[in-house]
Amino acid sequence: MSHAPNAVPNHVAIILDGNGRWAKKRGLERHEGHRAGALNLRDIALTAADCGVNVLSVFAFSTENWQRPKEEVDRLMALPAELDEVLWDKLEAAQISIRFSGRRDRLKPDTRDLMAELEAKTFTHTRMVLNVCLDYGSKDERLHATKSIAQAALDKKLSLETLDITTLSSALYTQGLPDVDFLIRTSGEQRLSNFLLFQSAYAELYFTRVLWPDFKPKRFKRALKVYQKRTRKFGGVKG
Repeated sequence: MSHAPNAVPNHVAIILDGNGRWAKKRGLERHEGHRAGALNLRDIALTAADCGVNVLSVFAFSTENWQRPKEEVDRLMALPAELDEVLWDKLEAAQISIRFSGRRDRLKPDTRDLMAELEAKTFTHTRMVLNVCLDYGSKDERLHATKSIAQAALDKKLSLETLDITTLSSALYTQGLPDVDFLIRTSGEQRLSNFLLFQSAYAELYFTRVLWPDFKPKRFKRALKVYQKRTRKFGGVKG
C-alpha cells in the first residue's frame, strides 16, 4: 500500500547513535555527548507527538553495551533519572506515557524502582508512548519469549496447537505495542544492531549521517517526508 501525502507512521523507532562522536568532535567528554543526546530525545519526543506519531521507541542501551567502560555504562544508565529530573516537566505537560522495554534483572534496584515509578505516573497519558529500550536486544528478547511460552506449555496454560504470531508478540518485551512502521538510525551506520528485529519486519528504513545530538526536529520532520513517499507492499504487489 502507498501512503496518503501526509500519512504519519504509527510507530517510529530510532537507534540513537553518535553521542560519543559528537562529543569527540567538540573536544568534550563522552558523557557530555550522552547528556546532549538525552536533551535531544526530549525535543524529538515532543516533535513526534506534535506530528501525530503514537509510539516512539528509542534504543538507549543494548544488551551488548555492558562491554563499554564502567563510566560510560553508568552514564547511559542515568537516562531514567534524566527523564525524571530534567525532562519530566516537558514530557508530562505533553501527556506522553513513558514505558521501558528490555531486561531489568541486571539493573540496580533504584533504577528499576525509578523506571516503575515513571511508568506508573504516566500510565494514563494517551497522547504518545515513549518506549525506552534499556538493556534490550532482540535475540535476548526472543529467547526470553521462547522460555516464557515453553513454560506456559509445560504448565498446561498454553496449547502448542493454538500458538500463533499474536501469542509470540504478547510474550515480547514490547507486548501491546504495534509493529514498527519507520526505523531511523543516525550517525551513518547502516545496520539494525539487534534492535526490534521481529517488530520491524516490514518497517521502512532511514539512515542518516547526522549524529544523534544534531538530529533536530527539522531533520526528524524531513525524515517523515521521506517515509510519506515510500510505497509499502507488505509482501504483496503494487496495485
